[in-house]
Amino acid sequence: MLTRGNGIALWRQIHAQLEAAIASGRFGPGDRLPSEHSLAVEFQVNRHTIRRALSVLEEDGRIRVEQGRGSFVRERVVHYPVSRRTRFSENLSRQRRTPGNVLLAAVDAEADPRVAEALGLEPGEVVTRITSAGEADGRRISYSTAFFPKTLFPGMVRVYRELRSVTRTLEHFGVTDYSRRQTRIIARMPTSEEARELGQPRNRPVLVTESVNVDENGVPVEFGVCLFASDWVQILVEP
Repeated sequence: MLTRGNGIALWRQIHAQLEAAIASGRFGPGDRLPSEHSLAVEFQVNRHTIRRALSVLEEDGRIRVEQGRGSFVRERVVHYPVSRRTRFSENLSRQRRTPGNVLLAAVDAEADPRVAEALGLEPGEVVTRITSAGEADGRRISYSTAFFPKTLFPGMVRVYRELRSVTRTLEHFGVTDYSRRQTRIIARMPTSEEARELGQPRNRPVLVTESVNVDENGVPVEFGVCLFASDWVQILVEP
């Protein structure tokens, strides 16, 4: 129920009531809130007023709004440790999350200067480029591109398509273990393509890690650029 004429804007009253419903557990993490139309009917206001209340709830970090799907109570964030030995599936499994990986592309391409420098190659040398999306409990949280020297891993495209795992693919080529030599973390706004792949608006920043993995002899085996949805992921830097 809303109180009119008491000096408190209607959208603020709606915001407070929805916030209380979330806090009480009436709407739990991941639950979808009623549609704007349903809320407008329930509170007997126009949809613009509902949108204002939902917008502030989103700014408060209480809900997330997905275009075409509605508003959802925000789930707890994924704590993603970055250390000398960083593995996507292991990170999520330790938090009792179900990891997932969606292969978007796997091709051979010429290394640009940045990739070549990271892998200790000459610009123009051929690398295998693998683009994929990472998921936690079915929710897409990352969008990454990894580069591997083709001279070390000939035929990697075929092997990766069969195994769908970087760790298992490197093991196939005799790299039984690898570690993180360096990680660079920045925040920036996503491109249209990146926002689309992560299922988020372009005006929401992403966390970006650029990393180089090396084998037991210190030889670079992977250069990776991974974008994380900042709403979903908190990066933890560990020794």
